[in-house]
Amino acid sequence: MLATRALSLVGKRAISTAVCLRGSHGVAKVEPYTLPSYFDSVTTPLPAIRYVQELSAEQKSLKDKEMGSWAALSNEEKIALYRISFHESFAEMNRASYEWKSVVGAVMFFLGMTGVIVLWQRKYVYGPVPHTFDPEHKAKELQRMLDMRVNPVQGFSVHWDYEKKQWKK
Repeated sequence: MLATRALSLVGKRAISTAVCLRGSHGVAKVEPYTLPSYFDSVTTPLPAIRYVQELSAEQKSLKDKEMGSWAALSNEEKIALYRISFHESFAEMNRASYEWKSVVGAVMFFLGMTGVIVLWQRKYVYGPVPHTFDPEHKAKELQRMLDMRVNPVQGFSVHWDYEKKQWKK
């Protein structure tokens, strides 16, 4: 019974791995999106992979020279070796970015477009202002509400002196 279980697991394993394998040689193909990606960041100074993955002949000879004494390397060669591993230095990563200018420009553009739309709506969409917004009509409305003693317990009628016909102090 144990042997049949072991053989059944082996059979399942062989079937499951056969599905994953590509090609006739049994070598699994690694997709590029599964590999770690390179990015420069001040918070993570050592990325998982080098910046340059495929070395040219000149870079390969430079990497061979790197194994020897660094005193024999010139500054340009040291910089070239650095650029094989890293895209930007800390100074380049920390340099000033002018992205804020495009953000402010986009915000101003959208505010201007919103203003144009509002002005267009005031002129062509909305009608004239109703007469109920006139100060005289508002004063008459307030006087009528005071005469009707609207909300006399906690409303604005509490602050009206009905005997002197003026607001309380």
